[in-house]
Amino acid sequence: MAKSGDKSGGSGKKSLKRKAATEQLQEAAVAGDGATEIGVQPPKAAAFPPGFSISEIKNKQRRHLMFTRWKQQQRKEKLAAKKRLKKEREALGDKAPPKPVPKTIDNQRVYDETIVDPNDEEVAYDEATDEFSSYFNRETSPKILITTSDRPHGRTVRLCEQLSTVIPNSHVYYRRGLALKKIIPQCISRDFTDLIVINEDRKTPNGLILSHLPNGPTAHFKMSSVRLRKEIKRRGKDPTEHIPEIILNNFTTRLGHSVGRMFASLFPHNPQFIGRQVATFHNQRDYIFFRFHRYIFKSEKKVGIQELGPRFTLKLRSLQKGTFDSKYGEYEWVHKPREMDTSRRKFHL
Repeated sequence: MAKSGDKSGGSGKKSLKRKAATEQLQEAAVAGDGATEIGVQPPKAAAFPPGFSISEIKNKQRRHLMFTRWKQQQRKEKLAAKKRLKKEREALGDKAPPKPVPKTIDNQRVYDETIVDPNDEEVAYDEATDEFSSYFNRETSPKILITTSDRPHGRTVRLCEQLSTVIPNSHVYYRRGLALKKIIPQCISRDFTDLIVINEDRKTPNGLILSHLPNGPTAHFKMSSVRLRKEIKRRGKDPTEHIPEIILNNFTTRLGHSVGRMFASLFPHNPQFIGRQVATFHNQRDYIFFRFHRYIFKSEKKVGIQELGPRFTLKLRSLQKGTFDSKYGEYEWVHKPREMDTSRRKFHL
């Protein structure tokens, strides 16, 4: 009994010490706040001396208190510096120096030798003789076949149906257990120019294969962030049958040009501007964001947009020469995460 009494007495003393310590911390915080309210700022050296590290404080409550103080101090210093710069710029007027450009991952991109120069003769020759030259010379018109993996679920089927309303002259056919190697010759015999296959996993679309016919290339994309029309808030009415405009953003490298030309060859050349519909493929940090909008003229100077859907995000996994061949196909480019993703500022498209 005596031992248990000693233990309880020891724990009681420790709890009293902790309470006293917390009360002292609270009093110090209140005193500091009162000093700042009066207008007397505590010296920075006394609060945070050189070589001071908050992470070395073992007491959790004190460490949290000191961290909040440090954050408040940093916030005040940042706000004061902004006000000072604003006053200096107002005083200088037109002579004020230009605002510094903020550093982002995009504008700090690692230089890539394959970035395309629009005046490069070699690039112009390659584009004039590649697999898409017949489309860009207006010798062929797009005709698209859209299909799915075996036994698709409702979400994948609805995505295919909605894609067929976005891409003109596209037809949805169900797979019915046929292999792609058997589907491709049938597509070529029926004058299809492109084949789109949407794969799924756990009832959710997770991949897209785009094959240009009859000679390729074939691109394999990872698909994510899929939103169908009913899942988009404040969407517009269903799209009309007008041919949409197409926007391709930030496909700057040789690989990016090939992928961008693949997407461009899905849509006819002459968009019908009366429909006011736009399909956008926006590349940012090697992620391709697809959006489908309708723009509305509110006045002579103001324009509004309505998203029509669907929307999804693509990431290129591989680019293969020729049509789909998983065993003996020759690959132009394959994404290898351990070798290629060594820097956050290095992009391939």
